[in-house]
Amino acid sequence: MNLFDTYPDGKKNLLPYDGEVNYHGPIFPPQTTDTYYNTLLTQLNWKPDEAVIFGKHILTKRKVAWYGDFPFEYTYSGIQKKALTWHPTLLEIKAIIERISGELFNSCLCNLYEEGSQGMAWHSDGEKDLKKHGVIASVTLGAERKFGFKHKGSKETLYMILEHGSLLLMKGVTQDHWMHRLPPTTKVHQPRINLTFRTIENH
Repeated sequence: MNLFDTYPDGKKNLLPYDGEVNYHGPIFPPQTTDTYYNTLLTQLNWKPDEAVIFGKHILTKRKVAWYGDFPFEYTYSGIQKKALTWHPTLLEIKAIIERISGELFNSCLCNLYEEGSQGMAWHSDGEKDLKKHGVIASVTLGAERKFGFKHKGSKETLYMILEHGSLLLMKGVTQDHWMHRLPPTTKVHQPRINLTFRTIENH
């Protein structure tokens, strides 16, 4: 099921129940969006993501970088990461996101998918370090990619396309009841940067 067929309404809840997701579409001028993309692609401290799966330590093709107000220690997939000092471009984007969302964020997990074969399996962002039921703001820069939600109980699935320069907000109990994923595709050959602004509470 597609979540919308017309231009997105940022105030509309795209989930049918048990959560709230708002899609604002592209929020920056096109030239600014391109500048953000090129700057972050070349200047962030990208490193292969790490995970512990069935007791085995692995490196993924996806690359990540984590920034924050303080050197937060944040654990997911069995790996502990320490936040780096903010990059000025991330702070500029964060200020815009905070004005739109009315929320404050103290960290950003940045993801780099270098081409379409790189994605993320079904998961929820429910790590103990995150603010309980806090907002997660997801910004897409670069290649457009399909993005899905699946309800943990009913297994209902919903899909949408995340555009270059777009903003997606996941709110409230969404992470309790829904999983999300970035499915791999053979149709995309360009990089996508995903900036996920979050609030770390237990630090």
